[in-house]
Amino acid sequence: MNLLPACPKCSSVYTYQENTLFICPECAHEWSQDAAKTDADVVKVIKDSNGTVLLDGDDVTVIKDLKVKGTSLVVKVGTKVKNIRLVDGDHDIDCKIPGVGAMSLKSEFVRKVS
Repeated sequence: MNLLPACPKCSSVYTYQENTLFICPECAHEWSQDAAKTDADVVKVIKDSNGTVLLDGDDVTVIKDLKVKGTSLVVKVGTKVKNIRLVDGDHDIDCKIPGVGAMSLKSEFVRKVS
């Protein structure tokens, strides 16, 4: 089975290869085999507000009251969030917050629970 890399732009798994290029049919992004190798070598390190490295599955605590966009809800300081998932982007943590639901957080507003 020939496994091709996912699209680095939209993470689509439906990429295909044409000559020396990989092509994503969903976002039309094209990249070379050399670019795919260098992108795979880069590892992004996500740190919390204290500089502690975060990993998938960690538990964190919110360090600041956060307003939930589009609602009147507020995630209060001290709210514990279990089993986070790290993602790429501005809001680099996906999680489920009790009483609020699924949402994304910025790592600068959380502290890792020891």
